[in-house]
Amino acid sequence: QNEISSQKSSTYNHENILFHQQQNKVNSSEQEISFKQAALDQGKERMDKNVLDADKFKQEIQELLQKTDVNEDELVGFYIEKEAIEAGLQEAEKSYYALRSETDGIDNEIRDIRRKRDETDEYLGVTQNKLTEVRLGLSSLKERLSVEFNTDLDELLNQEEPEGKVQFTTEELQEKVQKVKLSMEKMGPINPMAMEAYQEIKERGDFISAQKEDLVKAKESLLSTIKEIDDVAKGTFLNAFDQIRENFKNVFRSLFTEEDKCDLKLVDPSNPLDSEIEIMAQPKGKRPLTINQLSGGEKTLTAISLLFSIYLLKPAPFCIFDEVDAPLDDVNIDKFNTIIRKFSNESQFIIVTHNKRTMSSTDVIYGITMIEQGVSRLVPVDLRELA
Repeated sequence: QNEISSQKSSTYNHENILFHQQQNKVNSSEQEISFKQAALDQGKERMDKNVLDADKFKQEIQELLQKTDVNEDELVGFYIEKEAIEAGLQEAEKSYYALRSETDGIDNEIRDIRRKRDETDEYLGVTQNKLTEVRLGLSSLKERLSVEFNTDLDELLNQEEPEGKVQFTTEELQEKVQKVKLSMEKMGPINPMAMEAYQEIKERGDFISAQKEDLVKAKESLLSTIKEIDDVAKGTFLNAFDQIRENFKNVFRSLFTEEDKCDLKLVDPSNPLDSEIEIMAQPKGKRPLTINQLSGGEKTLTAISLLFSIYLLKPAPFCIFDEVDAPLDDVNIDKFNTIIRKFSNESQFIIVTHNKRTMSSTDVIYGITMIEQGVSRLVPVDLRELA
């Protein structure tokens, strides 16, 4: 009987092990079915959202088609404007060719003037030769009058002339001729392209002056815009900084005590956008000079206070913390969990942790387990159903 009982017990244990294995497979299958069902529900939600997006895209396509018709009308207007511009260009070309004809006429006049100047130079040379001959003749005549007629030619020339008749001496004539010659030499050769060069330089000077005025106006506008942006940025930053500062004090005292001191200060208040920010944290009973002199837990709570003070300025839909409670002891972990529970009414918090106190204060726990070697599985536990 003992042998039979031993066999029956062994058989029972073997069947019991098989039963539990099957039971584990059934539990795993049920969990997988629940995950698949959740995935199916999410897929249906995404499909409904895609249908809504498709309808929205169809509406946008219709609006784009309507805008295309409007753009065709604008294109017709642009063609009309182009024709008007081409007509204006033709008028400008006509004016250009008319001015070119006038320039050619001026060039012809300049060539005539140069020809006349050459003729004048030639005539002046002939006149000088004649003047030299006349002087020689006058000298021989003077000697002849002095010898033959005992008459001084200078006295004869110095005699008063009848009124109304202008006479010039030889020196005055020579002086006038010399002045005319110097004036003609100073004039130099005539440049037939001077008018075109002047017009081109004038147009370029007008263009550069207009560009300079545009650049000066653009610079003034840009400086005004930069100043306006700086003023708005400074105002926005200071408002946000003041709010974060007040939030930091409230959150810090909720994590420590009401008697603890903390503050945020700008190193350079005159230049807030580029200034560094000092974090002042002084728990009760301590007088640290810098935040680096605090303990690891106090640093963590101070950092959490600063994060939540920024969070309160513009709350986010969800926040992720990765083992931020690792340096904290049990008392500080309870404070951390309390503030997380407080702000969870506004946002969803995802916390990666190994601390049992933090796990016990959450709503849902997602654990990673390895049923088989090399195969990981996600196991969720909804603590709200157990409460």
